[in-house]
Order: sequence, then structure tokens, then C-alpha cells
Amino acid sequence: MNDLPTSSDHPTSSQNHAEASRNGASSLHSGDRATHTDPLLRQTRRIAFGGLGALTLLIILQAWSTHTQLSMMREEVAQRLKNGDAVNAENRVLLKSIQDAVKEMQSKVSVLESRQQESQSQQLALEQLYQDLARNRDDWALAEIEQVLSTASQQLQLAGNVQGALIALQNADAKLSHSDKPQFINIRRAIARDQDKLKALPSIDLTGTALRLDSIIAQIDGMPLLADEKPAASAPAQRGGKPGSTGGGAAKPGVIGSWLSGLNDAWHSWTDDMWSEVRQLIRVRNVETSDALLLSPTQAYYVRENLKLRLLNARLALLSRNESGFRGDLNVAQETIVRFFDTRARQTQTVQSQLRQVQGSTLAIEMPTLADSLNAVRNYKAKP
Repeated sequence: MNDLPTSSDHPTSSQNHAEASRNGASSLHSGDRATHTDPLLRQTRRIAFGGLGALTLLIILQAWSTHTQLSMMREEVAQRLKNGDAVNAENRVLLKSIQDAVKEMQSKVSVLESRQQESQSQQLALEQLYQDLARNRDDWALAEIEQVLSTASQQLQLAGNVQGALIALQNADAKLSHSDKPQFINIRRAIARDQDKLKALPSIDLTGTALRLDSIIAQIDGMPLLADEKPAASAPAQRGGKPGSTGGGAAKPGVIGSWLSGLNDAWHSWTDDMWSEVRQLIRVRNVETSDALLLSPTQAYYVRENLKLRLLNARLALLSRNESGFRGDLNVAQETIVRFFDTRARQTQTVQSQLRQVQGSTLAIEMPTLADSLNAVRNYKAKP
């Protein structure tokens, strides 16, 4: 701000004016000493001095007012600066709290962003998994059908499980029927052809044959061995005379005739008893193996148990459709019965008859394969 003139400058200027006036007056006095001062000039000087004093007073008042205003302005500016410093301090505290809040929010935002990225990755993984499930559902169904058909084919060839193979084919056809894809028609046709092949096979009563073998095994303990044979019970003696036993003549009356008749009856009874005893002592039989008659009780027990084991092996071979093993075990069982058992006994003959019926069962059936169905499934999976 420009400095205003102070009150101390006014006397100097008035003095200058006075000196100038004196100089002028002296010059006028010196020029015209004879003439007197003009009253008008004096009046003008008074007015000039009065205006000059008033101007000086105004200047002083203006300077005082300006100084007062400047002081007030300084105080106001100082107060405002003080208030500004307080506001600045509050703003610094508020700014620090805001910065802390911003940092906390940034940390929370970073955590939220990481979780959002994690959730997005999980969502992408779920979407990919869902797409894979939707895209590979048919492939997985075909893979399951292929596995089931492969297992059924193996059981069909190894154990002849026709019913299991039919059930597997029916289940595979039922699964394919739920899909409306026309590409599955060829697979279902192949499955239908394999089903027709299995249904056309002749039926074999494996269960009935196995039950017959179980019945035969249960009868072995009651079959008599050659070593177990005992003498037959003697026939009762015939009492009474035979026609013509009286010597071919007519009956003689009297005591002599009755004595001769009793003697004849006694003779015939004694001779019949003797002949029966002789027949029991001496018996002639043709036995191919003499050791069959010399079996001890322990050996007889093992003979029966070995025969049972042979028949059990034949039963296992029957259930597994091993025809060579089945027939071989039955032949060995027949040979064992002929060698060690009494074939004249009724029970032994019954067992031999049942074994011949079992041997007449047919197991030589060529089982078909499920190649048509398996090839159809594999060809469909091999397509791009």
C-alpha cells in the first residue's frame, strides 16, 4: 500500500508558501514601494490559507482513517489466519482419518476383489464342469454300457450266463431309449440282434441236473460195497412129501405106509437143509478186482468219499459248462461204482441209472458273442 502524507508535512508546505509570499511581496515592495497592498490580494491569501488548512485537516483525517482501517484489517487478517490455522489443523486430522479410512477401505476392496476373482474362477470352473457334463453325458453313458456289455460277454463265454447277458442287453437298451438322438438307433438295432440270438438258444436245465447229482451224492452212503456183502438167509425147509415120493406106487395102508412116508419126508428135509448150507458156504462170482473184496473199513470210507468228490467236481463242471471235465468225472464215478460196489443191489442199480440220465444231458452249446453290440458302441465312440 502507498504511504499517505502525514500531518507533519503540512507546516513545511505552508512555510514554503509563506516564504514565497514574502519573496513576492518583497519583490513587489521593491518594485513599487510607493503603492499600498491591495485588499483583494489579502482576501485571496486568507482563502488560500484556509483551503490549505482544510485540505491538510482532511488529509490528516484520511490518514487516520486509513491507518485505523489497516489496523482493523490486520487484526481481521490475523484472526482469519488464526482461524485458518485451526481449520487447517482440523482438516489435517480429518484428512488423516480419511486416509486411514481409505486405506482400510482399500484393504477391504482388495480382499473383496480377491474373493470376487476366486468366485469368478470357481464359477468358470463350475460352468466348464457343467459344459463337460452336458457334453460328455452321452459319452459316459456309452462307456458304462460298453463296460456292462463287455462283462456280460465274458460271463457268457466263460460261464454260459445267458440270463445275465440278456439282462445286460435289456438295461443297455433301456438307457439308450431315454435319449432322443437318432445316432443311437444303430446301437439299439445291434442290441436287438444279440437279444434274438440269446433267446434262440436251446434251454439247458442246469439246475435240475445239479439237483440230480445232489440226490446221487446223498445215496452213496447207502450203497453196499462188495466187501460189505454178507451170506443170504437160509430158505425154510420144505415140509411135506412131494408127488411120487412114496416110490411111485399107491399109498400103502397101515403102519408101514405111514412110517415110510415119515421117513421119506425126513430124508427130503435133511437133504434140502444140507444143500442150502452148502450153497451158503460156497459161492462163485466173477470179480475183476480182487482187492475190492479185501477193503478195510477205513478204505471203504475213503472209497465212498472219493466217489462223492468226483460227483461234486462233476457238479462244478456242469455249472461252469466245462463239458469235458463234467463227462470225465461222471465216467470215473461209473467205473468206481462198478469196481467197488455191489451192482446187483437195487440201490446201486438206481444210482447207475440216474448217472446215465445225467450223462445224457447236453452241454455242448456254442454260445454267441455280444460283438455286434460292442462294435456298434465302440464305432459310435470313435466318431469325431
